[in-house]
Amino acid sequence: MNYTKINNVLGWTCAIIATVTYMLTAERSTSWWDCGEFIASAYKMQVVHQPGAPLFLMIQNLFSNLAGGEVTRIAFWMNVGSGVCSGITILFLFWTITALARKVVTKSADGQYATADLIKIFGSGLVGALAYAFSDTFWFSAVESEVYAMSSLCTAVVFWGILKWENHADEPGADRWLIFIAYVMGLSIGVHLLNLLVIPAIAIVIYFKRAKIITNKGAIQAFLLGVVVLAVILWGIIQYSVKFAAYFDLFFVNTLGLGFGTGFTFFVILLVALLAYGIWYSVQKVKPILNIVLLSASFIIFGYSSFAMIMIRAKANPTLNNSDPENAFTFLSYLGREQYASEPLFKGPNFDSKITGMEPTYSYRKDKDKYTKIQTGSTYTYDKEVLFPRVYSNRDGHPGYYQDYLNLGEGQSPTFGDNLKFFLNYQIGHMYGRYFLWNFAGRQNDQQGHGTFTEGNWISGIKPIDQMLVGGQNALPDSLNTDPSNNKYFFLPLIIGLIGAFWHFGKRQKDAGVVGLLFFFTGLAIVLYLNQSPLQPRERDYAYAGSFYAFAIWIGLGVFAIAEFLGKKMNPKTAAGLTTVVCLLAAPVLLAKENWDDHDRSHKLTARDLARDYLESCAPNAILFTYGDNDTYPLWYVQEVEGVRPDIRVVNLSLLSADWYMAQMQHKVNDADALPIDIDKEKFKKGIRDVMYYQDLQVPGYVDLDLVLQIMLSDDPKNKAQLTSGEFENFLPTKNLALPIDRNAVIQNKVVPKEWENAIVDTLTWTYNKNYVTRAELSILSVLANNNWKRPIYFAATVPTENYLGLDKYLVQEGFAYRLMPIHVEQENEGVLVNTDAAFTDITKKYAWGNMATSPYLDPESYRMLSLITNRVMGSTATQLLEEGKEKEAKEIAVLTYEKLPKRVFIMNETLSYMPIINVLYSVGENQKANDIVNRNLVFLKQNIAYYQDIARTKPEFEYGNIKTAFRVLAIYKSILSQTKETKLLQEVEQLEKTYKEQYHVE
Repeated sequence: MNYTKINNVLGWTCAIIATVTYMLTAERSTSWWDCGEFIASAYKMQVVHQPGAPLFLMIQNLFSNLAGGEVTRIAFWMNVGSGVCSGITILFLFWTITALARKVVTKSADGQYATADLIKIFGSGLVGALAYAFSDTFWFSAVESEVYAMSSLCTAVVFWGILKWENHADEPGADRWLIFIAYVMGLSIGVHLLNLLVIPAIAIVIYFKRAKIITNKGAIQAFLLGVVVLAVILWGIIQYSVKFAAYFDLFFVNTLGLGFGTGFTFFVILLVALLAYGIWYSVQKVKPILNIVLLSASFIIFGYSSFAMIMIRAKANPTLNNSDPENAFTFLSYLGREQYASEPLFKGPNFDSKITGMEPTYSYRKDKDKYTKIQTGSTYTYDKEVLFPRVYSNRDGHPGYYQDYLNLGEGQSPTFGDNLKFFLNYQIGHMYGRYFLWNFAGRQNDQQGHGTFTEGNWISGIKPIDQMLVGGQNALPDSLNTDPSNNKYFFLPLIIGLIGAFWHFGKRQKDAGVVGLLFFFTGLAIVLYLNQSPLQPRERDYAYAGSFYAFAIWIGLGVFAIAEFLGKKMNPKTAAGLTTVVCLLAAPVLLAKENWDDHDRSHKLTARDLARDYLESCAPNAILFTYGDNDTYPLWYVQEVEGVRPDIRVVNLSLLSADWYMAQMQHKVNDADALPIDIDKEKFKKGIRDVMYYQDLQVPGYVDLDLVLQIMLSDDPKNKAQLTSGEFENFLPTKNLALPIDRNAVIQNKVVPKEWENAIVDTLTWTYNKNYVTRAELSILSVLANNNWKRPIYFAATVPTENYLGLDKYLVQEGFAYRLMPIHVEQENEGVLVNTDAAFTDITKKYAWGNMATSPYLDPESYRMLSLITNRVMGSTATQLLEEGKEKEAKEIAVLTYEKLPKRVFIMNETLSYMPIINVLYSVGENQKANDIVNRNLVFLKQNIAYYQDIARTKPEFEYGNIKTAFRVLAIYKSILSQTKETKLLQEVEQLEKTYKEQYHVE
C-alpha cells in the first residue's frame, strides 16, 4: 500500500468533510462582534482596530469576489473564506497526527508498513482531525469572518512544517523548511500573533534533531532560547523595528528638516541592505547558522511587510480608518495597541492599592512641519504592590467581584495567596479549564457564565457528575433540555485524548514534550500573559484554540494507544479497525451530532437585520450615536457592504474620544455629510484637550452652550485653570447648560411631529451628567451648538444613559433609536415618549426580523436583544398607540411582535419584557395570542424555579436573583389578568404567587 498516496487522499477527505460542513453551517450574513468591521474593511480595504490584520483582510477581499457583485452575498463568501481556512487546518492536523503516529512503528524489510500499523496511523489521523473539526470552539470560528480560523491555519502549517523538516533534516537543503516556517510566521503576524507561540516547541524539535548528545540541561536551554526568539520577534521585529523607523523619521524631520517619511524610508532601505550584506557575508565565510538566522529574519520581515497595507490605506483616508496610522508614530501606537489598557504581569497593585506617584510617558505627534513631543499617558507607583498581581483592576465593578470571589471582608486587602487563588480558580479554572472541557466533556449552554450554576458551565451528560458539578439535574427545565447548545459528550473525547497523551509520553517522550509545549504555550501561557480581569464582555475561548488543537493530536494518538493495547489480545488488524470505528463514533460523530444544531447559523440573520432596523429608525441625513461593538460593527457592515442608508452618519462614542476619530467626523463619507463640529483640529489634536475636568464656578442659572464652548476652547490663560505644576488647562465651568431654540428652524426641518409643534420649548435646559469632558462629549456639544436642527440627531437604544449627557428628557423614541427633540410633552405614564407615527411606519414597513421566529438556533447575542425589542421598541410603541386611541395600530404592532419573535423563552428577563405586549394583546381582543405568551412564560417560570430549588438543595451558595424577577412577573401578570376574563389563568398565577411566597417567606 502506498503510504503517501493514502495519507494525501484521507487528509484531503477530512479537509473536504470539514469545509463542506462549514459552508453548510456558515452564517449567511455578518455575525456579531468584530465580524461586521472585518467584512466591511476587507471589502473596501480599510483599516480595522488595533493592531490590525492586513493579510487577513486582503485574503478575505479575494473571497468577496466569489459573490459575483451581489453585495448581500459578500459576507457569506467571506465566512466561507474562514471555512476554507479551517478545512485546510484539518488537512494539516491530519498530516501532523499521522507524521507523529508513524514514528512509533517500523517498516518491514521490504520498506512497507504492516497493514495493522497503517490502519492505526490513518485511524489516528481521521479521529483526531475530525474530532477537532467538529469541536465547539474551532467550529464557532470556522463559520464567521474572524481572524481565528486563518490564525489556526498558520499554526497548523508551522507545526506540520517543523515535523516535515525533522523528517528530512539529514538531507541536503532540508533547512529550506525552516525558511518556509519563518515566512509563514511572518505572514501570520498579518493575521494574528497567536501563531508565534509555536516557537518554543520548534526550538525543542530542532534541539532534539541536531544535538549530538541530548540532556535535560540542553533541552531547557533550547526551550529558553525558543522563548528568547519569541520575544525577539514579538518585541524586537514587530515593535522595535517600527520604533527605530519612527525615531529615524523623527531625526530626519526635526533635525535634518526633511519631509515626513524620509527617515522611515531610509531605515527600511538600511535594514534591507544590512540583511542582504549579512546573508552575503554568511555565504562567503561559510557560516551556515548565521545564514539560516538571517534568512529566517528576512523572511519573517518579508511576511510582516503585509502591514504596509495599513499605512497605505490609512493615507487614502477610507471611511473606516481606525487610529489613522498614516505616519511613523501613529503606526507605532497602532501596533502597540496604545488605545487598550495593559495588564500587570510580574509585579503590580492590588485593586485597593492607592496611587502614590505618577511618571508621564511621552510620544510624538505629527504637526504641520515637524513632530511634537506630547504626553500620551502615565505610569503609576502604588502604596501596595505584590508579586504576580492577579486581582488588580479597580474599574467596572471588579473590586466587588474580587471581594465576593475571595470572601474578603470590608477593607480587607488581598494577599499573595488571594492572588494565587484567583489565578488558579478563576483565570485557569474558569477562563481556561471551563473552555477546555466545553470542547471535550460537554457544555451546559452558550449563555455567558460568570460563575453561576445555571450559565456557561461545562457538563458531561453523566447525571451524578453533573449533579455534583452544577446541581439541578433532577429538575432540568425544558428550556435547558431543548437548548441546542446543551451538548453532552460523556467525557469520551477527553478520555481518548488523555489516553493518547499518557501513551505518547510513554512511547515517545520527546515528541510528546513538543506537543505538550504547543499545548502549554497556546493555553496556559496565554492565561498568564492576558491576566484577565473578571466580568469579560464575552467568552474568550477562541483565544485558546491552539491548545485544543494540540489536545486533538492526542485524541488521534489515543486511537493508536487503544488499538495497540487491544492488538495484544486479538488480531492486530481487527483491533485497529474496531478501535478506529469505535473512536470515530465516540469523538467526531458524537461531537458532530451534539454540536451541529448550535453551530448551524445558516438560518440566522439577526445581526444584519437588526443593524438595518437601527438605521431605518432614523430620518434622512441623520446623525446616529452608538456605543458598543454590537450596535456599531453590524451597522458599519450594512452601510459599507450592502449600501443600506449611507446617508446616516454612524458615530461611535467609544471612539469619539480619540483625536483621529473626531477629525474624521469632520469629513463627508458615503452619502453622509460631515458632522457640524466647528472646532479647529489644532484645538483637539492629541495631547491637547484630551480631557477637561469640571470646576464649579458657582455660575447662577443655565449658561448658554456657546459661551461654555468658547471657554473650553479658549487658548487665553484667563479662561483656563492653573494646575499645581504651574501649567494651565481648559475646564468645564458649569454643568447647567442652555441652548436657545430657533422655532422656525425646528418646524422647517420637520424635527417634531406636527401635533407637537406647540410643545416646542424656547430653550433646551439640562444638567450635564459627568465631571469631565473628553473629545466625545465636546463633539456632541459642538454638534448641538452648530446643527441648528438641520440634521436629525439620534442615540441608539443600546447607548448607556450616562452618554446622553443629561439630555434624557428631550429624547423621543422612534423604534431602535431615540431622537433629540426640543419639546416638552405631558405624559400619562413615566415611560419614554414615543413618536408613534414614525415608530409605527418603521416597524410595520421597514424593519426586518432576522428569521428570529423560525431560526432553529439563536445565539445569546441575538436573544438578548429580545428584551429590548419586546419591551422598549414594540411594547412602548404599542402601549402609547393604545393610549392615543389608535387601537388598530396598537393591535398590528402587538400581533407582529407575536408573529416575528420566537415561540420560546430563553432567559428569565424575557418573561418580564413581554408585559407591555401581553397587556396590549388583551386590550385589543387578541386573548388567544396573549394567553399563549402567558402560558409559555408561566411554564418557563415554574420549571426554572423548580430547577433553582433543586440546585439549592446541593449548592447552598446558589443565589436566587431570578426568583426576584419571577415575583415581579407574577405580580404584573396578576394585575393584567385581573382586568380580563381569563379567570383560569388568573387563578393559576395567584396560586403560584401564594405558593412561592410561602416557600420563600415573602410577605
